[in-house]
Formats: sequence, structure tokens, C-alpha cells
Amino acid sequence: MAKLIYASNVSLDGCTEDERGAFDWATPDDDVFASITDLMRSAGTYLYGRRMYDAMAVWETDAALAAQSDLMSDFANVWMAADKVVYSTTLAAVSTAKTRLERHFDHGVVHELKAATTSDLIVGGPNLAAQAFKAGLVDECHLFIWPVVLGGGKPALPTDTRAELALLDERRFSNGVVRLRYRPL
Repeated sequence: MAKLIYASNVSLDGCTEDERGAFDWATPDDDVFASITDLMRSAGTYLYGRRMYDAMAVWETDAALAAQSDLMSDFANVWMAADKVVYSTTLAAVSTAKTRLERHFDHGVVHELKAATTSDLIVGGPNLAAQAFKAGLVDECHLFIWPVVLGGGKPALPTDTRAELALLDERRFSNGVVRLRYRPL
């Protein structure tokens, strides 16, 4: 059975974006970017809400991004190789290959998807991750903690669901980012 992994960049005060919806404070250096790429490479399917999908689709729709460096090219290739499921009630159609659109997050269908594949799944975006946490679907949580306090914004973790976590691994990067890997108990 595959694992469902929640992965996110997070400010020190627990937000994925600031009060304006920006996440420009989490621009990775080469080491962090390579670590994120390796994590993404480990999964065969990405689950996204509309906003996260819109932010990530550029890795397929804007060839200039991949042309900027070998690291960016590698990430683009990894992203394009994976299947994507986008959950949105308002998106009319998807703009990328290997992508299907679902209107609602169905925890039963996601559980079946986990059981039917050997490649892990990554859920991106705090709103969708909150639904996965509530349904007990999250097997690991990978948080890239950035040394910045935003003073408000979108919480990275659900605010209405309790989850006890066990630390599995940690890694420090030279730019002050710390990657924490947890497993729900």
C-alpha cells in the first residue's frame, strides 16, 4: 500500500502563505530545491486543490522555467512524469497532461488509490491536506520550516483536527531551513 505524504513549505509561525496569499518568502536554494525534487520524485501521484494546481502547472506549461538550470529541468521532468488529481468545483478543465479533475475530495476513493498503487502520493496545499488529516489518510508529513515569521496567513496544518505525530527524521540546510518528517501515531 502506498503512503499519502503531506509536503509543505511552512513559516516558523506555521503558515504556508502570508496574509496577501504570497509565498515568495520560501524561495529555495539549490540544496533545498534538490531535497524537494527528491521528495516529489518518490511519488507517482500528486493531489492538489485548484490554487496549488494553478501554482504548480507552470512546470509543464512554461518551458522557460526548466531552461533556467539543471535543477529546475529535473524538477519539471519529475513533476510532468507524475499523475495529478485536481479537486475543484470551479475549474472548467485542466491544462496539463496526466491530470484528471475531480469535483470533490472523496476519502474513500483516495484510500482505494493508496491501496491500488505502490508509488506514494503527495497531497499539496493545506486545505486539501486538512481533509486528508481529518479522514486519517495522511501517513507522513514533510514540513520544510523556513526561518521567517509571517505574523499571519494560511495555516499549514488543520486547526480543527488533533493529530499526534512521531518525528522520523530531520535535516538542516545551510540557509536555515529545517526539513522535518513526521508520522501520525
